[in-house]
Amino acid sequence: MMYSRKKTVEELPTELTVVWSCSSEQCKGWMRDNFSLSEAPVCFLCQSPMIKEERMLATVENTSYSQRK
Repeated sequence: MMYSRKKTVEELPTELTVVWSCSSEQCKGWMRDNFSLSEAPVCFLCQSPMIKEERMLATVENTSYSQRK
């Protein structure tokens, strides 16, 4: 007898999320604003300045975000 291990892929809820994106064309670095440790972060990959953008991303809660502000 053969057993099948099919996992059902659950759709994650998404929302429009503020992110910081690297300003360098050659770098793909980005982070969610509510996970940033700075008001004006630099890219952790190439140290270029980052710019604010919005992306549709899976909903993630950062419970320590309110402590940063």
